[in-house]
Amino acid sequence: MESALTSTYRSWLKLPRNAVGSALFSVGMCVRVPFFATVLPRVTELEPGRCEVRAPKWWGVHNHLGTFHAIAACNLAEAAMGMLAEATVPSTHRWIPKAMSTQYLVKAESGLRAVAELGSLPDFASDSEGLELVVPVRVYDTGGTEVVHADITIWVTPRGQ
Repeated sequence: MESALTSTYRSWLKLPRNAVGSALFSVGMCVRVPFFATVLPRVTELEPGRCEVRAPKWWGVHNHLGTFHAIAACNLAEAAMGMLAEATVPSTHRWIPKAMSTQYLVKAESGLRAVAELGSLPDFASDSEGLELVVPVRVYDTGGTEVVHADITIWVTPRGQ
């Protein structure tokens, strides 16, 4: 079974399940995708079909109101979706974001927690043409209120197409 795991998920599993392991994994994510670093993300949970990423409220993500900037929240949502995709889409396939629909529900006045979660995992092996996969991401404030909802569509195709 371990050979069927993606390299990203195998990396996650090799690290300790604590703040140090989470920080090391998150730094590696930001080295690979530097733009994510702008929100100081920390991956706290990862498995095929689910990812949780947290970001603190700091001056670098403030908007003119002093709250968490809407596009910074989108960046956090994309980080959660991206790590979910990296842990879920098999190495025989590749993925790329295709669309993002975002709803800003309430002002985000604290640090945020983005949860990307699929209801069920698609059968990638049965799809030779490619498939659109919508990844819902819910972004919560520290009180547990959903402040942003994003549906991010990714296009998944077998490698070589």
